[in-house]
Formats: sequence, C-alpha cells, structure tokens
Amino acid sequence: MTGSMPRKAALAAWIGSALEYYDFFIYGTAAALVFNKVFFPASSPATGTLLALATFGVGYLARPVGAFILGHVGDRFGRKRVLVFTLLLMGAATFAVGCLPTYGAVGVLAPILLVVLRLLQGLSAAGEQAGANSMSLEHAPERRRAYFTSFTLSGTQAGQILATAIFLPVAALPQDQLLTWGWRVPFWCSAAVVVVGFVIRRKLDETPVFERTEVAKLPVAVLFRDHWADVLRVVVAATIASVSTIFTVFALSYAVNTIGLARTPMLWVGVLANIVALAAIPLLAGLADRVGRKPVFITGCLLCGVLIFPYLWSISIGSYALLFVLGIALFGVAYSGVNGVWPALYGEMFTARVRLSGMAIGTQVGFAVAGFAPSVVAAIGSAKQDWLGVAIFTAVVCVLAAAAAATARETFRVPTAQLGSRVPAVSSPSTVVASTVDG
Repeated sequence: MTGSMPRKAALAAWIGSALEYYDFFIYGTAAALVFNKVFFPASSPATGTLLALATFGVGYLARPVGAFILGHVGDRFGRKRVLVFTLLLMGAATFAVGCLPTYGAVGVLAPILLVVLRLLQGLSAAGEQAGANSMSLEHAPERRRAYFTSFTLSGTQAGQILATAIFLPVAALPQDQLLTWGWRVPFWCSAAVVVVGFVIRRKLDETPVFERTEVAKLPVAVLFRDHWADVLRVVVAATIASVSTIFTVFALSYAVNTIGLARTPMLWVGVLANIVALAAIPLLAGLADRVGRKPVFITGCLLCGVLIFPYLWSISIGSYALLFVLGIALFGVAYSGVNGVWPALYGEMFTARVRLSGMAIGTQVGFAVAGFAPSVVAAIGSAKQDWLGVAIFTAVVCVLAAAAAATARETFRVPTAQLGSRVPAVSSPSTVVASTVDG
C-alpha cells in the first residue's frame, strides 16, 4: 500500500473516533457527576449513584446486538457505510440526551427515555471501532499495520479529552446551574461534532482489500464456522476495557461522591492521562510492529493489573499528588500498551471477508462486561475502605485478558492478504495469495 491513502484512512479513523467517543464519554462523566441527582433524586445518594452508573452500562447491552447487525452490513456492503451511519446515530442520540426532561418534570419517564437513548448510543458504538479499525488496517502498509490502526484508539483518547475538558468549566458551575442547564451543554455540542465527522468520513474511499474480497451472503455464518476460537479469544481479551470504564467512571464517582474529593482535580487527572496516551499509543504500536503484538499487549495488561492497587489507594487517602502520578502511569502509559495494539491484534485474527464482524462481535461482547464493571465495583466499593476489592476485581480481569492474548497467533510478520487464513506466512508480499482464499 503506497501513497496518501493509508494516512487519509488513519486520519479519518482518528477524527471520527474522537468525535464519536466525545459523545460516548460525556455520558459517562455526566453519569458519574450529575445523573444521580437529575434522574434518580428519589433514591438515596448511594442508590442514585448506582442507578446512574447502571444507565452507563446499559449502553453496552446494545453493543453485542449492534455488532451482529453492523458487522453484517460492514462485511456485506462495505466499511464506509457503517462509519457514516454510526456517527449520525451517535450524534442524534447524544443531542437528544441534552434535551431530556428531568425526573422532577415528568417523573419515571425521564430515566426511561435516558435508557432508550443510551441503548441507541450503544448500537452506534458497536460498529464504530470495528469499522474504523478494519478501514485503517486494510489501507495500511504491510509492516506498519499496528501503527496505522492505533490512530483509531488515539482518536478515542482525544474524544475522552474533549469530553472531560468540556466538563471542567461545567463542573465548576454553582450546583443549581449545573443541575438545571449546565450538564446539558456538552450534549448539545454534539451537533457540531456530527457535521464535521460526516464531512470527513463521506469523502473516504472504500478499502481495496474489501473490494477484491468475495463477499459472503452471511458473513456471521462464515465467521463462526472458521473463526469461532478467535471470536472467543477476542471476547476475553476485550474485557481489559474494564480498566478504562473503572478509571473514567467508577474512580471519578468514588473520589467525588464517596471520598469527597473536588470534581475539578479529578477531571484533570483524566485529561492529563489522555494527553500522555495520545503520544504513548502510536509509540507503543510502532514497537508492536517491530517486536510483535503479543508482548506489548500482555505487558500492558499486567501493568494495569498492578497499578490499579496504588491508584485506588491514593484516592482513598485523598492524596492528589499520588493520584495524579499513578493515574497518568496507569491510564496514560500502561493502558496505552493495550490500546495501541489491540486494533491490530484483534483485526489480524480474521480474514477480510469477516473482519468487521469478527472484531465487532468479539470486542462488543467483551466491552459489554466492561460497561457494567463500574456498576459491579460500585456495589463492592460503596464504602471508603472497600477499594481493595475493586482493585482485585480489576486485576483478575487484566490477568484473564493477558492469558487470552497469549493463546493467539503472532501476526506482525504475516502479509495482509494472508491474515486469518490457513495459508502459511511468506516473507514477501509479492508471493501473497489472493485474500479470497479465506473460504
């Protein structure tokens, strides 16, 4: 693959993912800081927080369903259609959240509508990363696939930065303004997000790899016939996303609502960690292009499992200095070893014929577990001294994800056209067989 198309595909994936996950993560921030008071005021503070975090997890219930639907569309009709659709759906649902009436205005209808819109967000997110990863991987040069696909995840980090940063001035508002109109502003801003993302993605070309592939009538049937073990492997490995949801949602809620730390410094931890991640993700992905996917991914998982203990402890004792350092080390560096590599690690397990379905279904089932991790650990860590149970839960997830990746085939030297096939790897792209051998 030569020319400017790999860069254009990576840029489109980066920008689209940044805009898409801006929408997705402003919901998580609002769920941690505001929704317990706006949509569940009749409950006790602890119960209201638990219910608000549960609505964040509900979006992940829709992800496996969306993965089957959008995976089929992407492998049958093309990656581009999926990417445009997911952006429009996410933007519309997010804008509508900002227009919702509160519990005080319409009663129980308010949280019901909130859950419906969260489900639509989940449907959208189900196809977003798998589509962007497939697009960038299939446009990437042979020896730099991890680097180019990592821009999708750099985009999600940028989206988290935008989501957190826009809440900094909002969170500083007086409580009455925050709970009436302030929390709505980040959701309304999604209108501009949708326009920019739509223009960028609409101009992107379909991948040559997909255009040369013999399309299956039922890609999911081919997927589970030929790649069921890889799908299972991705499901378990993808639960590592629990680190992200626990860091961005649970830890924020635990620090502010349980320990009583200030909102603004905790939001800045996320901003700074994600800024570091913007640099770390492509660097670590580049390393994976030289030494392999598995060493970098597994090391990242295990480091996350270790660092979660001192990070949550630093929150429990209220040490801002420690939690800033440890938060950046955990989420900015260690988790970047995971994020920089998984787009290539997972995507290279599958042939082009079923790649989007395989990535979407595998990741979204795993992400569904991660989505409810904040609710699960909120029940564990409802008191100030219960952080240890949360850390143990997270560490177990990290070890399981590392073990799943350890069973995968190392693919960093496999030519793109042979990815996922049973054909032995060759040393030169000139001897690559056609990608339609995938059966």
